[in-house]
Amino acid sequence: MAVILLWYVVRWSGVVDQGLLPPPHLVFLDIWQRSVEGTFLADAWMSIRRVLLGLFFGMLLAVPVGFLIGWNRSIRRFVDPLVNFFRALPPIALIPLAIVYLGIGEVAKVAILFYAAFFAGVIVMYEGMSQINPLYVRVSRTLGATDWEVFYKVIVPLTVPHVLTAARVALGVAWATLVASELVAAQNGLGAVIQNASAFFQLTTIYAGIVAIGFFALIMDALLRAASRHFLDWQERATQ
Repeated sequence: MAVILLWYVVRWSGVVDQGLLPPPHLVFLDIWQRSVEGTFLADAWMSIRRVLLGLFFGMLLAVPVGFLIGWNRSIRRFVDPLVNFFRALPPIALIPLAIVYLGIGEVAKVAILFYAAFFAGVIVMYEGMSQINPLYVRVSRTLGATDWEVFYKVIVPLTVPHVLTAARVALGVAWATLVASELVAAQNGLGAVIQNASAFFQLTTIYAGIVAIGFFALIMDALLRAASRHFLDWQERATQ
């Protein structure tokens, strides 16, 4: 509510031309009308689907790669510059290559989101893994644990927090990259709605698309936070 109130205050204050800043009620009315028509929900679902696919495949590869880099210092010294190089490249710069190699279909859009999610996830994973205290492993071996027991009962529980954190970061980056991915000849999706509206200077629809992206990103992040609290409850009990 505070954000909406601030929105009205900024509009009425004259700091921004009122013609360039539609009031919140018109933005939400636009969302409601498009929802009744069915177009808004269809566009929202397409964007959510693309983000989920990019996040899933990105994390599916980022977790083992980040684990390997973080656990092995020799590999980390070699791979770290490459990871940071590609992480610094904005996904929008890869759109021409995505079109050339993958066409203009769904694969190209998901590939751009995969790229963004993967490198964001890898960075968080290997930074977290590199900070795990090796003392846990040495103590486990001293107590007679086998390699499998060390991995399953020590490494995996210590890795779960970093996986969930990496997923949250990758999710945010994927949503931030959504509009860029839907530059690839998208006919639907929230990014496409924003781009089409910008061509006709439909500011209310542009704001509606932005609000929708923020809303769905917030919901998905809240679900990941809830999952983090559920899976990491044992850590809180252990520290009490």
